[in-house]
Amino acid sequence: MDHWIELRRKIRNEEVTLRELERETGIHRQTLRKIRDNSQPPGYQRTRPVPKSKMGSYVDRIKAILKADKTVPRKQRHTAKRIWEILQTEGFTGGYTIVKDTVREIKKTSKEVYMPLSQRPGEAQVDFGHAVVKFDGILRKVAFFVMSLVHSDAMFVMAFPRECTESFLEAHVRAFDFFKCVPKRISYDNTRVAVTEILTHHKRKHTAEFKRLISHYLFEPHFCNVRRPNEKGVVEGSVKYARLNFMVPVPQVTDYEELNRLLRDRCQSDLDRVLRGKRSLTKNQLLLEDRIAGTALSDDTFDYRKTASTFASSESLVRYDSNDYSVPVRWAYRQTTVKASVRFIEVYRQDKLIAKHRRCWDRERQIFEPMHYLELLERKPGSLDHARPLEDWPLPDSFSSYRRCLETHRDNGTKEYIQILLLLNKYSLKQIHRAINKALIYRVYGYDAIRQFLLTTEDYALTTFSLAGREHLRHIVVHQTEVSAYGSLVQEGCHVKRA
Repeated sequence: MDHWIELRRKIRNEEVTLRELERETGIHRQTLRKIRDNSQPPGYQRTRPVPKSKMGSYVDRIKAILKADKTVPRKQRHTAKRIWEILQTEGFTGGYTIVKDTVREIKKTSKEVYMPLSQRPGEAQVDFGHAVVKFDGILRKVAFFVMSLVHSDAMFVMAFPRECTESFLEAHVRAFDFFKCVPKRISYDNTRVAVTEILTHHKRKHTAEFKRLISHYLFEPHFCNVRRPNEKGVVEGSVKYARLNFMVPVPQVTDYEELNRLLRDRCQSDLDRVLRGKRSLTKNQLLLEDRIAGTALSDDTFDYRKTASTFASSESLVRYDSNDYSVPVRWAYRQTTVKASVRFIEVYRQDKLIAKHRRCWDRERQIFEPMHYLELLERKPGSLDHARPLEDWPLPDSFSSYRRCLETHRDNGTKEYIQILLLLNKYSLKQIHRAINKALIYRVYGYDAIRQFLLTTEDYALTTFSLAGREHLRHIVVHQTEVSAYGSLVQEGCHVKRA
């Protein structure tokens, strides 16, 4: 460059002619003219592209291969070397480099250009992401829901065991509560949780549960085109941001309640962040504009449980999401309604709650409540030792000790032990445990003894008098006694003559 500057100075200042300089330096006169006309070396530039005569019609063949690759996974698409090998089998005589350059040029010209979109207040986008979390030292994969308001970029994040209808509905309710408003328009991808059929353009057939959600909150759903995540780019970025900032390092928690409290706190603190190009305003300040443009929350709450109708089987089990849950045996062979949330499975019979279980997220499991089968155990006492619902029942050791004593000292010891278990329908486990310990101390064995020990501890003030079998007492009216009437006995006196 220094030599270039020196030659340019001599030429521009007319210290020497081009002919003399050519003779002196041996540089071609055309090169000297470039030095004169350019302040820096222009470099080599082609006036026209190099003709690729050997490619000919093979260019269209390469384009067809690359177009077909868009429908297959990325890891199984054609490389330039593989395309070159295919062309060789079809008669191509050129080298690998010319094919590689052609492939690169075709890919460069076929890249899509995107239109910047406006970010209006009162609009939101929804997506699910995945991450790993340690629960009591065990690493598990979780799905986390993200709703982002496109104007303020405020986000709400909530983790679930799986992406499903129950988590989808509950997350919306929690997000609206977090933002303190309902966006007027929410964009989604074509998740099966919300869509049953993809129609033309942006029209979709919604699932029944998603229709319930729309009808309650009255927002407008918008669905992106298939495989077009760029149409909801705000939430796509929020998913990545939440994973890198809220879940690094890997959270170590005991349950989902603790994890979601952690995520909610981080979403709250994120509202103090200032974004580039947002008028130096924080997310919290921009969120006020979203609340004005959105819809206020209604007073009535949305039931985010998923409802399904099912029958109780011959083993008094109802099936939901590949798992079986027990109900009281008197409801076997009956039609029931399951209302499922992320945490609980509730079983109803004609709007009456008959069973409630913690939700199991494994597959093909049977979840029993031993109390549901005690009534059947009374009719089938021989199944006591082999009943699956009772296998993992955490009863105190005194129960098994008292059973052995009953079977040793009583003729019907097993039946009496089952009757004692049936007392759990009326008394707490702690009360019966205390009565059994007392019976063991006094060496009294029998169902009646346990009943007696329970009755002595029962508060009479809390008992109720049953009118069953005493219907004639319903018509008796007992008037309230006036205590002041007894004063007349003291004032006037009353003497009884003895015979």
